[in-house]
Amino acid sequence: MVDDDLWALIEPLLPPWPERSPGPRPVSDRLCLQGILFVLHNDIAWQLLPLELGFGSGQTCWRRLDRWQKAGVFDQLHQLLLAELNAAGGLDWSRACVDGPHPRENGGPDTGSSPVDRRKTGSKHHLICDGRGTPLKVITTAANVNDVTQTLALVDGIPPVAGRPGRPRRRPDALLGDKGYDSNPNRDALRKRRILPVISRKGCPNIKGMGKLRYVVEQSFALLHHFKRLAVRWECRTELHDAFVSLACSLICWRHLKKTRT
Repeated sequence: MVDDDLWALIEPLLPPWPERSPGPRPVSDRLCLQGILFVLHNDIAWQLLPLELGFGSGQTCWRRLDRWQKAGVFDQLHQLLLAELNAAGGLDWSRACVDGPHPRENGGPDTGSSPVDRRKTGSKHHLICDGRGTPLKVITTAANVNDVTQTLALVDGIPPVAGRPGRPRRRPDALLGDKGYDSNPNRDALRKRRILPVISRKGCPNIKGMGKLRYVVEQSFALLHHFKRLAVRWECRTELHDAFVSLACSLICWRHLKKTRT
């Protein structure tokens, strides 16, 4: 079910339905969103969405997902909730953490040989979160893409987050990463962006206390892949998979926002 307060944020973002649309009256947007969330949580095939739930057919919900993705609804919702969190003091800009665990996803155009099994193809998620584990940006790539290549893409992909006086913020004070992100050119590029790189070097001991600060990114991944549709990728179209990812990030932000307000 969609919370009334959350729906009040989502509804203004949805594109209006054509007034002279042919055919029967369409299923309401709110019911279709609940059908999309049911698929996101339970990872069932679209055609197996139970009609008795009243959310419409799986094909109807899929079309609505596609329509909203093309309108940029899910990215806007994620950015809006980040701004709400920022206004409530729920974001920690003192540091950000990056990671990209081993892939569990199948299929789709953005796929490549898995680094843990070359016979299988898949894709993986690269994530950057704030110091409290709130996801700021997720990128989907082929499984054989090295984490280090996505460092700057993740940092530059953070949307401008409003909610506080002054210009919207896009940069954390520091970036924490494991040895998979060891790169001197990236360190230089981060410093040019006024971000302090705190990244362990290969062949050297890990930075002391790094694990206690970076655990939040593991926690964020656990929350993200708690949505079963993301734990194993079934969407052939990358943009639809990314729509699910943005929706999941928005739901995580919404949970954090409710905890911050209580």
